[in-house]
Amino acid sequence: MSESVILVAGVDEAGRGPLAGPVSAAAVILDPARPIVGINDSKKLSASRRAILDREIRERSLAWAVAWATVEEIDRINILQASLLAMQRAVAALAIQPQRILVDGNRCPEFGLEAQAIIGGDGLIPAIGAASILAKVARDRLMEHMDLDFPGYGFALHKGYPTRVHLAALRTLGVCPHHRRSFGPVRTLIESN
Repeated sequence: MSESVILVAGVDEAGRGPLAGPVSAAAVILDPARPIVGINDSKKLSASRRAILDREIRERSLAWAVAWATVEEIDRINILQASLLAMQRAVAALAIQPQRILVDGNRCPEFGLEAQAIIGGDGLIPAIGAASILAKVARDRLMEHMDLDFPGYGFALHKGYPTRVHLAALRTLGVCPHHRRSFGPVRTLIESN
C-alpha cells in the first residue's frame, strides 16, 4: 500500500429506534484495491443482499469491527449517547487505526482522530454504507437469536421496532430483560403495573 493513501474508516450504527435489544455500530476501512459493488445504505437493500454484502465486506476490507452498547447503557445514558459509545468502541476495535473517520449522521463521538459527520453518509460514502450493512446484519442476527430465547414477542420479525405486533405482545407478555425501560411504550407499561 502506498504511503500517500489515507486510511478512512466509515462508521454507522443500527438500532436506535427499537424498543428492545442493544444498539450496534460498525467501523469499516475498505480496501481500494478490492472494490465491492452494490454497497449502499443498509435500509435500501434487501435482507438477502445485505447478507451477501456483509460477507464480502468482512472478506475484502482492510479492517472492520462491530461493537455494541447494551440495553442497560441505553437506559442509563440515553440512546444518542449509547449510539456514540458503540461507535467509539467499533473504531477502537479496528485492527488498523484509521487516519480519518467519516460518521453517518449529524454528530461525531470523540475519537481522538480527525472525524466528520455526514448526513445521509450511508448512501453517499461506500465505507459508511459498508458500516451500516455490518451494523444492521449483526443486530438483526442478534434479534433473531433473542427471538429463540424470548418467543412470542416476534423479535425475529420486527427486530424490536415498535410494530403493532410487538406492542400487542408487550401488553400480553409484559416486559422482558431485553426491553429498553427508558423508551415510552415500555416505560408506560411498567408504570401502569
